[in-house]
Amino acid sequence: MEVSKKYHFIFLAILILTAAVSFAEDTEESNDEDNDTRSSDDEDVREEEGVLYLTDDNFDKVTKKYETFLVEFYAPWCGHCKSLAPEYSKAAFRLKDAEVPVPLGKVDATQNTDLATRFGVSGYPTLKFKKFDTWIEYDGPREADGIVDWVSEKADPNYKPAPETVVTVTKDNFEEFINSAELVLLEFYAPWCGHCKRLAPEYEKAAQRLILHEPPIPLGKVDATVETELAKQFDVSGYPTLKMFRNGKPSDYTGGRDAFGIVDHMHKYSGEAAKLLPTLNDVKNMISKESATIIGFFDNLEDEKLRAYMNVANDRREDLTFGYTLLPEARDLYKVNPGSVVVFNPEKFWTKYEQKYSVLKVADKSEDDIAAFIKEKELPLVGEYSQATSKFYDAYQKDILCVAFFTVDWTFDHREATQLWRKKVANIAKDYKDIKFAIANEEDYIGTMMKEVGLDDSPEEFNIGCVRHSKKYRMEPMDEYEEDDVREFLNKLKKGKLTPQIKSQSIPKKNSGPVKVVVGKTFEKIVLDKKKDVLIEFYAPWCGHCKSLEPIYKELGKSLKKEKNLVIAKLDATANDVPESFKVEGFPTIYFAPANNKENPLKFEGDRTVEGFTKYLQEKAAVSFGKNLKEEL
Repeated sequence: MEVSKKYHFIFLAILILTAAVSFAEDTEESNDEDNDTRSSDDEDVREEEGVLYLTDDNFDKVTKKYETFLVEFYAPWCGHCKSLAPEYSKAAFRLKDAEVPVPLGKVDATQNTDLATRFGVSGYPTLKFKKFDTWIEYDGPREADGIVDWVSEKADPNYKPAPETVVTVTKDNFEEFINSAELVLLEFYAPWCGHCKRLAPEYEKAAQRLILHEPPIPLGKVDATVETELAKQFDVSGYPTLKMFRNGKPSDYTGGRDAFGIVDHMHKYSGEAAKLLPTLNDVKNMISKESATIIGFFDNLEDEKLRAYMNVANDRREDLTFGYTLLPEARDLYKVNPGSVVVFNPEKFWTKYEQKYSVLKVADKSEDDIAAFIKEKELPLVGEYSQATSKFYDAYQKDILCVAFFTVDWTFDHREATQLWRKKVANIAKDYKDIKFAIANEEDYIGTMMKEVGLDDSPEEFNIGCVRHSKKYRMEPMDEYEEDDVREFLNKLKKGKLTPQIKSQSIPKKNSGPVKVVVGKTFEKIVLDKKKDVLIEFYAPWCGHCKSLEPIYKELGKSLKKEKNLVIAKLDATANDVPESFKVEGFPTIYFAPANNKENPLKFEGDRTVEGFTKYLQEKAAVSFGKNLKEEL
């Protein structure tokens, strides 16, 4: 009996011990779960590893409770985001217990597209920091210590940001600013412009770096909605517009729109573009074998025309190679007088129909004269259309550009055959001075330019395609080369007797949705219909901003469906030709073509919301919203 009681006691003890262990494990598991996933003070906000997960629905509700807040916009597939995650979590736990606590949050930008668009997210991860009601770009380190230090410094109540390096420019200090340094950069912006808001932190970072350049390169900004006279003076029609000023003279800025791109571009433009060539070998070696080289021949540095030539070189520094020399023996070698500007084209492009190099005596010439001369002579009678030279030839598409496609090969064994075809073209080109001619390697352009002019399926070894007023034309492939046939084609082209090739997707079989689908073949019928006002979006299928706009644009179409004389349309600009007057430089680009002025479409730069679009259309429409075209005219 005593033994039985003894075992009963042991069994009971085991049961109690087992229950205690189970309870401890449950408690530990519960604590672990609480550490991994727990609710914040807001029931609808998930917190993991110290970080609040925010959405389109709860973002404003959560962030407005805090004076300071750091948020990361991420994509689940992004490698950089995955690398940042553990560091971000460490920083979150530490900043919770900091002297000035700061919560950290994150937003899946691929799911919460409204927030991503609102904050101008274009890459991952993007971090934004809030202090009071102002959001700024986080530009600090991407590891825990650095995040904590950066955020703590900004969150300190006594913190005062450094004054802006970018100079605020008005009509009162405009002249002073553009003449404050040899080279300056000026941005024309609008306070409501989303692109301007995204540029602002990058522009400031660039300003901080360029002010340290030797010599300093100041950056300024003009509120074009306030300084309307300045905006009009420089033909500002969109935002942001950037202008460079060298010694007070304006030129278009063509560089990048991030801090690195701005700094890199301005570095390239600093100093003189034309370099002094101190020896005869320097002069000879500078002349390129592939593209035009410009050399000024002078006899002293004080010649005012040398300064004029240098100014032209500075304006064209991205396009061409410039130099100058003071050597008498260099002038003797090329048989030119002091005060001459010479354009040298590569020897392989010489023909008997043109000079080996072109000379301009600048004694009585202005900067504009020098620039015009270089522009006229920078291309030979028949040069080569290539990746390096395409920008020079594309400028002639507004007039007439004709390209001969064949196998262009400059190696020793094939050079003679290449020159044979090129000289056939030159023999025609000499008689058509109003047409710019070039040759191009068909293997490089069979999928692009040849396809656009309808020659990608030609079986012939030699083909000709032309662009006239930005419209594309092809010459029917010839079994055998006939010069007379080429001349007949060119004469018809000049007289407008040829039908252009149009790059176009198939015409949609059904097109009754709130947003009309336009393709190359239907552009004239739909967009240029003089009886209707048309708002058209030019998009790219891969464009994230276009995808974000899509539901808004569709809702706009639905809301305005009752307006029978108003068309809301879209066109894939990567798959269809676009008329020259509808210039597309980025995606999405939106134009309004009013019924009474199809020749001058208006680029939409306003608020991309249903309300913003509607207000704009009500103001600009010619025949919609009850407006009468005859009354308008």
